[in-house]
Amino acid sequence: MNKKQEIEQLSRFAKALGHPIRLKILQYLDKQSSCFTGDLVEILPVAQSTVSQHLKELKDAGLIQGEVNPPKVKYCIHQENWEKAKALFCDFMDIDFSKTSCLI
Repeated sequence: MNKKQEIEQLSRFAKALGHPIRLKILQYLDKQSSCFTGDLVEILPVAQSTVSQHLKELKDAGLIQGEVNPPKVKYCIHQENWEKAKALFCDFMDIDFSKTSCLI
């Protein structure tokens, strides 16, 4: 993956992590091996359609994966992509901005 692709991937991960409900979903999944949309509807203060939209954002970013078991979808953390996200964020956070000065 080249630097441009890394920045684009980091941006997708950051966007997906940029909402409190999505962070709560990831925290819940961290405590479970998997869950269904209905499980999340019971614990989150939002409608089922809103939960579905947040799950779609997380899935589109690659942070979670879903397995269809009609009529339900079982979700879990996408382990490989989670490791990629952690590495990309760590690399980005290691940038030493103290070397630059901001003259205002």
